Amino acid sequence: MSKFKGFTDSETFTQLPDGFFHQLLKEIDDAAELKVTLYFLWRVEHMDGPFRVLSKMDFDVKELGLAADEIKSGLEKAVKRRSLLQVKQDAAVYFLLNSPRGRATAQAIESGQWNPNVTGSAPPMERPNVFKLYEENIGPLTPLIADALKDAEESYSDEWIAEVIELAVKNNKRNWKYCEAILKRWKEEGRHGQKDQQDASKDFKRYTEGEFAEHFKRN
Repeated sequence: MSKFKGFTDSETFTQLPDGFFHQLLKEIDDAAELKVTLYFLWRVEHMDGPFRVLSKMDFDVKELGLAADEIKSGLEKAVKRRSLLQVKQDAAVYFLLNSPRGRATAQAIESGQWNPNVTGSAPPMERPNVFKLYEENIGPLTPLIADALKDAEESYSDEWIAEVIELAVKNNKRNWKYCEAILKRWKEEGRHGQKDQQDASKDFKRYTEGEFAEHFKRN
């Protein structure tokens, strides 16, 4: 066993759904299934765009430390458990998170309203470090602000933090208290002002006829 050198100050963080810890963590007893599930969550968290899917080829053998047949087995178990969804289009097989957005995207692929081959899946993107982002847009980094930013990274996604800092700059409210107040409101009320409690059919309509409709094209 090689010894881990430790995390660095420049690490970015991956947000995991609470459901993973509340249910999946205690139920998954297969290392391959656990690895592909965590790898999937990491990859899609660092992808841009509203529709995030991975193909079998996106699961890296070296990064996972698994053989190809172990990855295949892990994916099959994750799909059987329904933590991941599997959709086939022509000869291609795609995997999505079993979430409102994932279910809506799966329906769009199956109905021919969106073709992942057009945009493809994307590798993890290098995201700005939250401390660097703060210093470049808000102001000098103090010990108190650094601690607040660390706490924020544990509670909110990188996307939210980057967006709220951009919003602070746009509104000329360059202070962390302003950013923190917005983040807390988003967490309590939902990013768009209300909790998303729609069922699968409503989610499908939201993604295919609403704000992301332009991404869906019939073949």
